[in-house]
Amino acid sequence: MSVLEAIIMGILQGLTEFLPVSSSGHLELASYIFGIEAESNLQFTMAVHAATVLSTVTVFFRQIADLFRGLFRFRMNDQTRYVLNLLISMIPIAVVGLFFKDAVEGLFTSNLLLVGIMLLVTACLLTFAGLARPRHGRIAPKNALLIGIAQALAVLPGLSRSGATISTGLLLGVERSEVSKFSFLMVLIPIIGMNLLEIVGMPAGESSVGVWQLAGGFAAAYLTGTLACRWMIRIVNRGKLVWFALYCAAVGLAAIGTYLLS
Repeated sequence: MSVLEAIIMGILQGLTEFLPVSSSGHLELASYIFGIEAESNLQFTMAVHAATVLSTVTVFFRQIADLFRGLFRFRMNDQTRYVLNLLISMIPIAVVGLFFKDAVEGLFTSNLLLVGIMLLVTACLLTFAGLARPRHGRIAPKNALLIGIAQALAVLPGLSRSGATISTGLLLGVERSEVSKFSFLMVLIPIIGMNLLEIVGMPAGESSVGVWQLAGGFAAAYLTGTLACRWMIRIVNRGKLVWFALYCAAVGLAAIGTYLLS
């Protein structure tokens, strides 16, 4: 992987991690088109995921700090309830990670048909969510679990994590600004936990990517991720998800067409 390829993949990761177009689907498409196997490179994958975590922390720093202040008062309050809901939302993805990790990894084989179908599913979810009447519900344990299930299903390449979780929240009647914040915060611990597990399981001395490639990918993912996260919050608040639905539908049909013709 060259430095330029690393930057391209970092930009893709940063943009598509937050925008509802599926980061895994786009990385699979990039692997097919450019022959860049970023997902098979553990160090690079960890670097760009760490960058998107840092992007989330940057955008939601005040909210995260407020949650910690409330949590460490060691009594039930709004912040503690919010953290409990975040933990509830992580249960489904934890189950998938612990018991179905190998099966999920087996899906990442540049399968254009699967990616295309899941992008069409993402387009449908975004369309339904965009048509939903704005409501002012809050995150409750039941909603948190259902949004968590949507996140777990989004391990499928082509099914957008942010698209699935935000759409589910909107369809459940959660307020737009609330569901976008919850969607981005709920992924922090799973990504950090995944990276820690990968570090523990990494063979000693393994180094297949140069420092400049890692630095370039990390910087590109962080900068574009921060911009995309802020942009996505505004998009959800304005109810403009339909444009991403059209994009996902177009890319999904193109992927399926390429598969059928190849």
